[in-house]
Amino acid sequence: KIDVAVGTHPHEDHIGSLDDIINTFNIGKVYMPNVSHNTQTFLDVLTAIKKKGLKVTSPVAGEYIDFDTDTKVQILAPNSEKYDNLNDYSIVIRLEYGNTSFLFTGDAESVSEQEIVSKKYNLNSDVLKVGHHGSTTSSSLAFIKAVSPKYSIISVGKDNKYGHPDSIIINRLKMFGEVLRTDESGTIIITSDRNEITAEKKASAIKENAPPEET
Repeated sequence: KIDVAVGTHPHEDHIGSLDDIINTFNIGKVYMPNVSHNTQTFLDVLTAIKKKGLKVTSPVAGEYIDFDTDTKVQILAPNSEKYDNLNDYSIVIRLEYGNTSFLFTGDAESVSEQEIVSKKYNLNSDVLKVGHHGSTTSSSLAFIKAVSPKYSIISVGKDNKYGHPDSIIINRLKMFGEVLRTDESGTIIITSDRNEITAEKKASAIKENAPPEET
């Protein structure tokens, strides 16, 4: 069972195969931002949700998602109804488990990051899923300072044509802790026992960057 499935935003590299996950598992709730996209991938996800008799829950910044007493999950973004860039609709979530904490950012860029910082949410987190694959459009200095991650995880395809991650962002993240990248390590698994965090590197082979889907 998956209690909560989050499609951060409609880009295919973030919701690709989400339809298979919804079709395969018992899903409690599905969160997706209130924005659509004209791709087959997005349509497939909506179709899977409908077939399962589920409904899409829109995120409300500041609200908590119900979990057990050891786990607190707060939605931090999006904070506006309209953005020029689809990435800024990304659902951003901070999760506390015991004395450990995680921040998941989707592709949220500096516009959304500035909104999050201005809301004065508690951003300090042990583990950061780095925004937009390590691009300079995300991971603004004020945001990273507020997070101060011990581990920064960058999900990025090997030899991708976009030049992700950027060396400026890598150096910025290294000021605070260790940087782990899927293009160098393959799958990375972070485990928490409520008090300590361990990082398993090279949990699976490195995979080539998938080509973008045609719109």
